[in-house]
Amino acid sequence: MFYKSNREGYKPALDGIKLKALAYGEKTLLTEFRMEKDSQLPSHTHPHEQTGYLVAGRIRLFVGEEVYEVEPGDSWCILSNVEHRAEILEDSVAIEVFSPVREDYLPD
Repeated sequence: MFYKSNREGYKPALDGIKLKALAYGEKTLLTEFRMEKDSQLPSHTHPHEQTGYLVAGRIRLFVGEEVYEVEPGDSWCILSNVEHRAEILEDSVAIEVFSPVREDYLPD
């Protein structure tokens, strides 16, 4: 699969947070998240391993008992079924990979 960059295809995930599936295969999904300042990603878990990279902005990431101040260029990996949440401190863009593929994030 090849993905050509464009401004279409974002879908709302939560208030102030939208996502787009960029490319995916049988085992991994690459997504882009655009998050508005002061939005919140509530505490949750899922069976997917989640690896991310902050392209722009600033977020506070809570993973298990740890808290991280995330700036552009920082990256993370959240293991399956580990509780996590985020506070969006500035308008931000993150790229994340999920394995296995999150079916709920695939294009309609």
